[in-house]
Amino acid sequence: MKKLTFRQKQDLTMNSFTIPAVILFSMFVLVPLGRGIFLSFTNWNGYSQHYKMVGLKNFIRLFKDQNVLRAFTNTLFYGIGSTVIQNIFGLLFALFLNHEFRGRNLGRTIIYLPVMIAPLIMGYIMYFFFTLGGAINQIPFFAALNDGMAIDWLSNANRGVAIMTYINSWQFVGISMVIYLAGLQGIPGMYYEAANLEGCSSWNLFTHITFPLLSPAVNSAVVLNLIGGLKLFDVIMALTKGGPGYDTHSLSTLVNRTYFGSENAGYAAAIGLVMFIIIMILSFIVTNLLNKYQEEMS
Repeated sequence: MKKLTFRQKQDLTMNSFTIPAVILFSMFVLVPLGRGIFLSFTNWNGYSQHYKMVGLKNFIRLFKDQNVLRAFTNTLFYGIGSTVIQNIFGLLFALFLNHEFRGRNLGRTIIYLPVMIAPLIMGYIMYFFFTLGGAINQIPFFAALNDGMAIDWLSNANRGVAIMTYINSWQFVGISMVIYLAGLQGIPGMYYEAANLEGCSSWNLFTHITFPLLSPAVNSAVVLNLIGGLKLFDVIMALTKGGPGYDTHSLSTLVNRTYFGSENAGYAAAIGLVMFIIIMILSFIVTNLLNKYQEEMS
């Protein structure tokens, strides 16, 4: 038997430390994923010990189901809408709070503070703003929009989807801000000094120096925000539970409704699997596009 060198022994020792992580990853990710894929081909109701294989029946039904189509459309809106809002305002906040001024740290804390609140709790807090007797209807401007009558903000599907997208964006814009702040503070000041000597305007500084050098931060922020928005769950459950009807459901909440409300675990697993594939594909596409942009800027 060949004797291992010191370097090989060292590498073997270091690799052995990954074994607990691999075991935990397999137990809590790979095994449940495999189980979910298996259940998506069954008619299991989530409780019974007896079920049978139904082949592609769940997936065929899924692509014909109008509720799934509506939830898919909403999911895209939650994901893309939240990503756009969080990145625009996160970058604006970062640019503003990157300057030296009194109260800068307080401003950063206030913007990041909502991130520390559990999304479900945030949803319940916002519920008391947007209900018929909520705080929004106490503002004279909004009361005047409906001839003095209180507006049920969440009763309209499109308005409800927009409100929940806004809430999710407002709560997590602090994450984008922190990522962009880290990126801004990593840009060498000599670039700005040289550009100022050439008489560049603030806009030219941003478009030719700041934003191109922020491309790694943009990659991280966009992908994190997109994944978070596409799997939006807590705020929806707190505010509308997917109502009225199925009109504000995301795919995540529809899986919950199908499993526990309709007792159709097999169909819920099929929806969950499709959601997983959609998030994976969109994340892959966006990551590749952003990487190409980063390469062009470098």
